[in-house]
Amino acid sequence: MHAPNSTMNRRAIPTDATESIWHAADGWPIRRIDWQGAAKSRGSMLFLPGRGDHYEKYLETLQHFADAGWRVTSIDWRGQGGSGRMLPDPQVGHIDDFATWIADLRFFWQSWKAETPEPHVVLAHSMGGHLTMRALVEKAIDPVAVAMSAPMLGIQTGGLPLGLNHVFARLMCKIGKANDAAWKVSEKPMSPMSMRGKILTHDEDRYADEIAWWDIRPAVKLGPPTWHWIERAIASIRMLDEPGRLEAIDTPILLMATTADQLVSTPRIIKDSKRLPKAETLIFGKEAAHELLREADGVRDQCLDRITAFMDTYAPAK
Repeated sequence: MHAPNSTMNRRAIPTDATESIWHAADGWPIRRIDWQGAAKSRGSMLFLPGRGDHYEKYLETLQHFADAGWRVTSIDWRGQGGSGRMLPDPQVGHIDDFATWIADLRFFWQSWKAETPEPHVVLAHSMGGHLTMRALVEKAIDPVAVAMSAPMLGIQTGGLPLGLNHVFARLMCKIGKANDAAWKVSEKPMSPMSMRGKILTHDEDRYADEIAWWDIRPAVKLGPPTWHWIERAIASIRMLDEPGRLEAIDTPILLMATTADQLVSTPRIIKDSKRLPKAETLIFGKEAAHELLREADGVRDQCLDRITAFMDTYAPAK
């Protein structure tokens, strides 16, 4: 299904967007893309993608908000997309610790906020949602409003307790498998590449966009994460579960999710929404898969409309 209300070429960088390299505090090159926005800006929106993502996947959504007057920026996380790799094998996702990503985001936020117009908001997907939540807990960023698509507040564990999965990941690291890929292909263990699209979206054209970008820009492609990534991810998730962490966040947050998600835990998202002082939810069922912002129009349009209404309420134009 191709989005009938989309006229842009999703497989080319828009002419009104600028790609560049920003350097983290330690000099690591971080790829970014910016839309300068209208002369009278609606405000500034930072989009933070998920694990293994690259900003090309979300050009359609980023253009949507740029057309609505937002000064839009997105970055590729250190170690993925166009921001280099952490290991010799470029197909294996890795990070030393999620704290490194928080440090990068803290440093980026300071400079980005200083150079862009108010109000400043965040839109984040999956792992980007997790890192945004953690950054709010650690006061690394101070957006006036945040919208999250399928945030990785919990992960699918095959019915096993998260703590048991953590023990197993630690064991794999201890026996020398820390830098090995935790599974062979696709987005989850035991799932073949032929099923990857169905895990992510019902929109075959939008899924095909990602595959096309792998041909156009092979360097952005990334495969499964390492056991060390798994261990650090679970540790970060468990940290957010500690009493008082989310309860102290005063930022309005919109949490969008689907009960059919095969990658992140929607029950955990719903549970955490009740811990947040200022949270709203939009929960889908079997009509939606993990990548809500790349779903078929029936779902995606609901997300875009809800994000717009949410931002109009909590981040009105200055």
